[in-house]
Amino acid sequence: MRSSDGKEKRIAVRIREMEVDDIAPVYHLGEMLYTADETPNTYRTWDVYEVVGLFHSDTEFCLVAEHEDQLLGFLLGTTIIKPHSAWKYGYLIWLGVHPDVQRHGVADKLFQKFKDLMIERGIRMLLADTSAENLGALHFFRKQGFGHPRKHIYLTLNLDSEIQRMRKRSTSHAQLRSERKNGHLGIDHPELGGEES
Repeated sequence: MRSSDGKEKRIAVRIREMEVDDIAPVYHLGEMLYTADETPNTYRTWDVYEVVGLFHSDTEFCLVAEHEDQLLGFLLGTTIIKPHSAWKYGYLIWLGVHPDVQRHGVADKLFQKFKDLMIERGIRMLLADTSAENLGALHFFRKQGFGHPRKHIYLTLNLDSEIQRMRKRSTSHAQLRSERKNGHLGIDHPELGGEES
């Protein structure tokens, strides 16, 4: 949305704590934003269990942004308390804004509410992570005052070939058990030292 002078227009946004009826809309918005193509190697994956789990464990840090009862965005966070440390950390895990209203201040308002909640709870440091290639997110976090970025390397291992091998082996074993059970194990069967016919 642009104003008549061509500048991005801020819209009236209400930030509130997420409710149970928000779980499905938040999940579907995240599903649209966090595709496998966009986030192929993150250590967290977007799924309904992620939303439900955070809602169940940290409801007060699960926020939604709405305009006229329409979901515009969400923020899901948690706190981390390390044993033997005086520090408590706030962790911004997911932040998503509908593409139609990005750059209209929605993420700023979600983050400000999250930060206020963290300060009220005595949190001394906030953490967030994003892909090094996500320049928009990096700009956003720097604008919010985050600094000291550290590079992390996330590796992936595609298990498709291993799964196929295990399935083949499992099928072979099931077939062998069936043959034993039915008494059809011939003398040339590989298990008896012969060649399979």
